[in-house]
Amino acid sequence: MTPQLASVLMPLIRGMDPERAHDLALRALRFGLAGADRSADDPLLATRALGLDFRNPIGLAAGFDKSAVAVAPLMRLGFGFVEAGSVTPRPQFGNPKPRLFRLVEDRAVINRMGMNNAGLAPFLARLAQLPAARPAVLGVNIAINKDNAAPLRDYPALYAAVAPHAAYVAINVSSPNTPGLRDLQGEAMLRDILAALAETRDGLAGPRPPILVKIAPDLSQGAVEPVVEAVVTQGMQGLIVSNTTIARPAPLRSAQKSQAGGLSGPPLRAPSTEMLKRVARLARGRGLTLIGCGGVGSGADALEKIRAGAALVQLYAAFAYDGPALIPRLKRELAAALRRDGFRHVSEAVGVDAQ
Repeated sequence: MTPQLASVLMPLIRGMDPERAHDLALRALRFGLAGADRSADDPLLATRALGLDFRNPIGLAAGFDKSAVAVAPLMRLGFGFVEAGSVTPRPQFGNPKPRLFRLVEDRAVINRMGMNNAGLAPFLARLAQLPAARPAVLGVNIAINKDNAAPLRDYPALYAAVAPHAAYVAINVSSPNTPGLRDLQGEAMLRDILAALAETRDGLAGPRPPILVKIAPDLSQGAVEPVVEAVVTQGMQGLIVSNTTIARPAPLRSAQKSQAGGLSGPPLRAPSTEMLKRVARLARGRGLTLIGCGGVGSGADALEKIRAGAALVQLYAAFAYDGPALIPRLKRELAAALRRDGFRHVSEAVGVDAQ
């Protein structure tokens, strides 16, 4: 099956309960039923960030494959990178169902999944089975359990465990669906967590993948600068801007718009991009790599994030709606948009609007 044919079948899947459809899509991907994108990427999309080479700057955000069951098939769809997780130390069922909602009229998603995943042990076993030569960069997103968590213990232990397998590691302190998690973005607590991570990283004898912090788009303006300062001071390599939002930007048309949880998709695009610009201004000249996430569904959206300061971009909701055919289309659109705006390479566009 080709990605295009798999996408043609997407309306059938969308007729199901959203979480059941998601599980079915993962199962289909796991067995290779979505095909592969065998087209060559435009050379102007190749980029280097975090000390890594990316065939293109388009990635899949964490949350789609929490337990790393379909990493290799997802990589074959043409992404420049795939971020698996969030993975927690112990298995976690998550929040009661229903907990995933389509806002079809808005092409958006609300989730209150609660970081359901199978836990670290099977996650590591699956990563260990991946081939050494991969068509995309692998990121791993780590988080703490809802119960009996100790952030200063758990984040460093998770980092050490996934380090042999991951090209980079993202620290999730911003999911809105785990009580107390967003409190970890507070200046003192975040600084302590990052200091513990830095100590663990520097003590590893093996691979030491770069560390990024994923933040919420709902941080107050005054809270953003301490986050950036903590990331820089503790020697982290970047930030992902942003996670889902608990706000409900108007106008939302769907009857599901009042569901509790994190909103993703087009309504998140503008606020997450404004947050990205603020972070880019604070981070300018300080060696941080920014990944833009939130509302990316076209090449124009991707370029907007890049111009706002992102070296790389991620998507989720658009992939859930459009399926595998989205990725080659988005790359073509991004290359065309870069040329239209006079850029000879994607790196030339990074941060031009973050003034």
